[in-house]
Amino acid sequence: MDSLQLVKQRFGIIGNNLGLNRALEKSLGVSNTDISVLVIGESGVGKESIPKIIHQYSHRKHNKYIAVNCGAIPEGTIDSELFGHEKGAFTGASQTRAGYFEVADGGTIFLDEVGELPMQTQVRLLRILESGEFIKVGSSKVQKTDVRIVAATNLNISEAISKEKFREDLYYRLSTVEIGLPPLRERKEDIVLLFRKFASDFAQKYHMPPIKLDEQSQKLLMNYRWSGNIRQLRNVAEQISVLEKEREINASCLSTYLPHRKSQLPALVDKKDSKSDFGSEREILYKVLFDMKSDLNDLKKLTLDLIKNGSQSEINEKNQSLIEKIYGNETAPEKNTLDSVPIDTDSPKINKVEPLDKYSYAETIEEEEPLSLHEKELEMIKQALIRSKGKRKLAAQELGISERTLYRKIKQFDLNEPEKI
Repeated sequence: MDSLQLVKQRFGIIGNNLGLNRALEKSLGVSNTDISVLVIGESGVGKESIPKIIHQYSHRKHNKYIAVNCGAIPEGTIDSELFGHEKGAFTGASQTRAGYFEVADGGTIFLDEVGELPMQTQVRLLRILESGEFIKVGSSKVQKTDVRIVAATNLNISEAISKEKFREDLYYRLSTVEIGLPPLRERKEDIVLLFRKFASDFAQKYHMPPIKLDEQSQKLLMNYRWSGNIRQLRNVAEQISVLEKEREINASCLSTYLPHRKSQLPALVDKKDSKSDFGSEREILYKVLFDMKSDLNDLKKLTLDLIKNGSQSEINEKNQSLIEKIYGNETAPEKNTLDSVPIDTDSPKINKVEPLDKYSYAETIEEEEPLSLHEKELEMIKQALIRSKGKRKLAAQELGISERTLYRKIKQFDLNEPEKI
């Protein structure tokens, strides 16, 4: 078997990171078996290289190798793409079609972004892993296939299982051997090497001299977080190669091509503070409620002062700050709507007062003892009988009740004798 250096040269892999070397060694170690492999790592770390290595160093290397991006296939057609379909199985199925598992019989299938598979497709995939059997869409015939499955994902599978988005039994079948690729920020010693390789490739592609980094720009490159990993580094190298006229790149120039986001800076989170987020929100809510209660009490006090005193000077002196607190800079109507209501100056219960600037009341109502429902009903019947001069029929019509009901009320209140009315 080839050495690691020869494997890197053959597949264009740059770097000497220990984590990268360990992943390559595991790939070579399982290549001659039919064990299913799960490749894990962040997006852009180069997971697609591992299944190619496994296939090329296996006994299946002369058969087909098919790479399938599970996340790019619509949910409604994923079963048809993987397992095939019969003619007329669904609208548009004008002929029988062989799926990837049938075409790759004897070879290797790489399922990229396997965590994006729908649950029903996961069940079908589990059956192939267990028995090598599958059924085409729209068919009842069981078919056999002999394929080596290598899957990859950038999802947190444990979290997906807990949320019931990925089958736990499928995970254990896929991850007989798990190969993890480190993110680029953990491969600092490889970043400059990768950048030089990309710069050389783009210089040949666009027929121009390769760009070079000075010492400060190399440090900046190594200390950057690279959330997009190798893919992001390659894009930056291509942009600089095309856009910059100067071939010597300094740190100031390089920084203009590196997105600066808060998410790219490591943050220390105090566990105590994170646990107390709910408590702090609750305290803020309590404070708002207490402030609202205080404002309501102030408003009650202001209203009571206006009703009892009715003195413009007292209101301005004692409550001007309170008025500003409650109403702010809002402009009240020039004239209170109650000013248009006619006031009966003969009534002993209503006293006419002058308007109080823009916060004014046209009337002040003196308090009196409230009447009970029984007393109010008795008073209404008495007044109706007085106005109808004892004619019960007219009184009943005025009260909106039947004569029979009125007779019963008169008897109840003992109003048969005129002197009691």
